[in-house]
Amino acid sequence: MNDPRIDFLYLSEQDMVASGVTDMASCVDTMVDMFSALGAGDYIMGGANRNSHGVFLDFPETSEFPNMPLAGPDRRFMAMPAYLGGSFDAIGSKWYGSNVANRERGWPRSIHMFTLSDKESGAPLAVMSANLLSAYRTGAIPGVGARLLAVENARVLGMIGPGVMNSTSLEAFVVARPSLEVVKVFGRSAGSTQAFVNRAAERFPHLKIEVVDSAEAAVRESDIVSVATSSAAGAENYTFVKEEWIKPGALICLPATINMDPEFVLNRARNVADSSRMYESYAEELGAPAHDIVGILGVFWNDLIAAGRMERSSIGDLGSIAAGREPGRISDEEIILLAIGGMPVEDVAWASVVYQNALERGIGTKLMLWDKPVLT
Repeated sequence: MNDPRIDFLYLSEQDMVASGVTDMASCVDTMVDMFSALGAGDYIMGGANRNSHGVFLDFPETSEFPNMPLAGPDRRFMAMPAYLGGSFDAIGSKWYGSNVANRERGWPRSIHMFTLSDKESGAPLAVMSANLLSAYRTGAIPGVGARLLAVENARVLGMIGPGVMNSTSLEAFVVARPSLEVVKVFGRSAGSTQAFVNRAAERFPHLKIEVVDSAEAAVRESDIVSVATSSAAGAENYTFVKEEWIKPGALICLPATINMDPEFVLNRARNVADSSRMYESYAEELGAPAHDIVGILGVFWNDLIAAGRMERSSIGDLGSIAAGREPGRISDEEIILLAIGGMPVEDVAWASVVYQNALERGIGTKLMLWDKPVLT
């Protein structure tokens, strides 16, 4: 007789650390494997087209209902489900709520949880704290881009936005390009910039960390640039990077809001997506123009495509590059723009690795879903 009992592993944030969630070298390797599965098409994400970033729940400006949450800066809930094949063969979903007001309580803006499930039954295998999971898989993606697309002798890294996203990205860049010697950072807040510098100097004493006074100074002469700033809606509020600032051969990683000269993007840059199919999904869900609403590069492309100025076939795909279906860097002079939008398959990949580590190391708390289901 089959055992009707179901239990699962609960992993707190401390358990996640002990299980290796902050091991960036392993995370970058895991994301390369993830991109290979993605490039082969062995995955499913949410939405009718199976390529959606996730299901987005936001709130009205006003409501007749007294308990209804109202709109606010970065206020939303989101579910991000996915199946990932390849060596992972895993399914799961991240759920998070976001609200800038959380910081008044000493909490992060977003609070993440991840559930890893059995792909046949749907029974939970693990429920885990996912803020670090999300931060490290997010930071690892620019590292994958640097491994596959940066010039071999990359020495200078420019970073605009000294937040969590660029903090973990820095770890990934160091893993991917150990030739790095100089990091230039520009931030709008002196406090967050200094915190970034302190953390970077402690983690990477071999690097020269320079605080610069403008986005331009961060970009000029940099072999790799990462722009990860949060901005209010509206293209006029997004960081604008001018072509004249960019060094020939630079890789520009863009995991957040950005604005650029469309003539440069269309005619003098090579455009590569983390997942071109996901941006097709954004086009179906948001319509066009939508860059004023969602300020990432992939949506900027969508607006150009909708206006008849760009062909989607001109956009490269990082998964196809990782799988060997497209070339990586073609010349030392080409400027590559890498759009990074965040995908639930990344969470599934890193969660499955961390979960296996926890099992092998005997970490976590086993909890019971039921001893025997009341209803069958």
